[in-house]
Amino acid sequence: MHTENTYEFGLIGLGVMGRNFILNVAENGISAQGYDLMPEKVEALREEGAGIGRIAATSDLNTFVSTLSTPRKIMLLVPAGKIVDQVIEELLPKLETGDILIDGGNSHFRDTDRREAYLQSKGVFFIGAGVSGGAEGARKGPSIMPGGAAEVYPEIQPVFEAVAARYKGKPCVAYLGPGSAGNYVKMVHNGIEYGMMQLTGECYQLLAQVGGLKNGALSEVFGRWNQGRLESFLVEITSVIFRQKDTLDTGALIDKILDKARQKGTGKWTSQNGMDLGIPVPTIDIAVSMRAMSALKADRETADQLYEKPQGSLVDEAELESVCEPALYFAFVMTYAQGLHQLSEASVEYGYDLNLATISEIWRAGCIIRARVLDDISSAFREEPGLRHLLLSEDFVRRVSQCVPAARIALQHAIRNGIPMPALSASLSYFDAFTTGRLPMNLIQAQRDYFGSHTYERTDREGSFHTEW
Repeated sequence: MHTENTYEFGLIGLGVMGRNFILNVAENGISAQGYDLMPEKVEALREEGAGIGRIAATSDLNTFVSTLSTPRKIMLLVPAGKIVDQVIEELLPKLETGDILIDGGNSHFRDTDRREAYLQSKGVFFIGAGVSGGAEGARKGPSIMPGGAAEVYPEIQPVFEAVAARYKGKPCVAYLGPGSAGNYVKMVHNGIEYGMMQLTGECYQLLAQVGGLKNGALSEVFGRWNQGRLESFLVEITSVIFRQKDTLDTGALIDKILDKARQKGTGKWTSQNGMDLGIPVPTIDIAVSMRAMSALKADRETADQLYEKPQGSLVDEAELESVCEPALYFAFVMTYAQGLHQLSEASVEYGYDLNLATISEIWRAGCIIRARVLDDISSAFREEPGLRHLLLSEDFVRRVSQCVPAARIALQHAIRNGIPMPALSASLSYFDAFTTGRLPMNLIQAQRDYFGSHTYERTDREGSFHTEW
């Protein structure tokens, strides 16, 4: 509890996300003070928190800082980028040694490393914490991914565990590792999210155009899937979306929404960093590219009139659903596998010491990529601590093998009908490449040596070799 002028937790940035998060904090018995430059946001928090009794808000920074108990625990929920640095500079003169700043936005992990080193030189701790679940998650329980100095985490642990989502009673938050570990894990989480969203959209297009399913039937299909192994936040909301009526016109809202998808950059960062590390994440890569493709709306409409599409034929609804369900499950698993492999390699490269079982566990509730299969994924890494890759798990060999034929059939239907399914295709090609003992890279190495004398290795002896072709 707090005295009249002492609050246990402070939050800067009272937009929808910040306001919901601080209300969550206060409702869980932790006194909280909010700050925002905009008086209307301060007033909105005061109104929404009026019945809680452990919450206050101000637009005066001195008041905000002076009313927090020490060591101060101040969370920033402001847009990533320069604004974070600006807020830090405004706060620094008012902070004391041992105070803790927490960045809860989608900051690039390199920025988090830079800020932690800078604040450490000033005697202030810095925690980069990924927060997933959107506005609703912030209010009712998000998945939280904190990283930073291990010795300071116990100071904020009670707050995070109080507000986090719960899976079978266990809070979906855990200390992940030093430095920018939390922001890095959140970045990859968002990359996986890009892949899963693209895959869901591809199944929608195939079911609608090749199966002839209308919105009501699509809602029922995704609803059924959400009762089984595909149970997940994205499948659940997809079922709801197809039922939504348009409040501005007649018909379904989904049919009035422009097919241009925006992005804020976290998926692109995942893809870029995967290439930096030399880790293949093709499902995530193509999901990012398809958002860029969607922006070419005018050109796509022109090209649509210039080229003929294959004269495909409708496929029986039940038959198509029977291949799309396992195909989507297969591709979801491939996307998780790629993201977790990237986390595994980044853990070594950046010294994070990540625990993939723990990460999978805190994704099981509260976040956008929550799904039933994460229970099985966390078990796979828990039972085999040295597991190098999800596809090498005995359990997932069985699960994936059952779904591969359906993924191939779904793609055949798409190709025959000119339906783009690049994320499913990338997922299947990733699987086929990962399970192929000898790839044609011997030819590529020969070509590189031919035109650039780059040398090659041999299968029958050690060393590097060059041939005068």
